[in-house]
Amino acid sequence: MLAARRAVGERIRIARVHAGLSQEKLAERAGMDRQAIGRIELGHASPLLDNLVRIADALGVPLADLVR
Repeated sequence: MLAARRAVGERIRIARVHAGLSQEKLAERAGMDRQAIGRIELGHASPLLDNLVRIADALGVPLADLVR
């Protein structure tokens, strides 16, 4: 599971950088805190489905792109 969690976090980071957003700005758009975004991107935390949907919406990407 750790590898999958890290892969999702890496996809989120790549999408965030591609969108030109900082962790703080993404967190603001997703209604989360910056530390949570950081933990998810590093694979240190498993995001809830609700948070994944919020992140995908904030990034303007389909949820499937983050979890494939």
